[in-house]
Amino acid sequence: MRISRTADFLNLKEAIKIEFLSVLASKWTILLAILFFGVIIIVHELGHFTFAKLFGVKVNEFSIGMGPKLLKKKKGETQYTLRLLPIGGYVSMEGEDEESTDERAFNKKPCWQRIVIVIAGAMVNIILGLIIVAVMLSVTEGLSGTNYVNFFRDNGNQVTEYNGLKSKDKILKIDGKRVYYYTDVSYLLSRDEGKTADILVERDGKKVEINDVEMPYTNIVMVGIEKTAGTVFKDTFKESVSIFRMVWLSLFDLVTGKYSVKDVSGPVGVVDYVSDAAQESVKTADYTGLLSIMALITINIGFFNLLPIPALDGGRLLFLLIELVRRKPVNQKYESLVHAIGMVILLLFMAAITFKDIYSLIVN
Repeated sequence: MRISRTADFLNLKEAIKIEFLSVLASKWTILLAILFFGVIIIVHELGHFTFAKLFGVKVNEFSIGMGPKLLKKKKGETQYTLRLLPIGGYVSMEGEDEESTDERAFNKKPCWQRIVIVIAGAMVNIILGLIIVAVMLSVTEGLSGTNYVNFFRDNGNQVTEYNGLKSKDKILKIDGKRVYYYTDVSYLLSRDEGKTADILVERDGKKVEINDVEMPYTNIVMVGIEKTAGTVFKDTFKESVSIFRMVWLSLFDLVTGKYSVKDVSGPVGVVDYVSDAAQESVKTADYTGLLSIMALITINIGFFNLLPIPALDGGRLLFLLIELVRRKPVNQKYESLVHAIGMVILLLFMAAITFKDIYSLIVN
């Protein structure tokens, strides 16, 4: 009996181990997504923190996450905190939201230094996006894209002319928007949702305007050239500009009603997207999609933080620019009130988006 029980125990232990490994294998992409989101937060806050320290500002707290404290450690004058909810973070500086007589307070520093500190987080996010794009272009196989037309797909056939466009045309603009990189072609055409587009091309050294072009973006194939260190360097900036413009146009489409709030995702939705992209990358051994989404997210966060919205970096930047023009700061009481109201609205919006994301995950 003793031997039998021991065998049963070992079998149970092995079964638990196998189940644990199975769960871990299925959830590692979610852990990867959460880790990536955490890296974006840490990098952003390190931008503020680094320049605050560089300019001699007293930093009271450096926090990763929001909500209740999980861990805390004080080193020097700064308390480093890890909080429960991985939806953001903050750097709390002396004199940032209140008047302070401390000579090292944020409000005592020159306006230009405060502007640098405020925008540093977003700028570091954008730099991180550039790095991810560079890695993506470096590690992926294939040719470097151009904005020259190679050929068209028409009912499974390859043709050299399609609705006014010709092979070897260099696409300059679509609906008045400049084409920086070959990915702009598919994005700008897909943005029209099946409508016609006006396309400006360079053909035989001359600019040719082709109006009312019906062009499914999947039908066009662009010319590729051999990838070198030089093309990767140039394409990194072209792709990043394209992503930045994509974020801006998406925001414009949201504000103008082309997209609704249901198309917006919060941290939960972002984690789900990155997790799905990671799973697909593992299946296909192609990490282009995953790296592209990561670059889009970090550049998006950097861009969004610079919008003139109260409680965000862009809201603080707006008040500093007003101060720079007036040569006199806005009353701290009024600025703090605006940021407090903005924070409440932002948290309510985030709560609603998070609830929507969770509901979508459950339903789907």
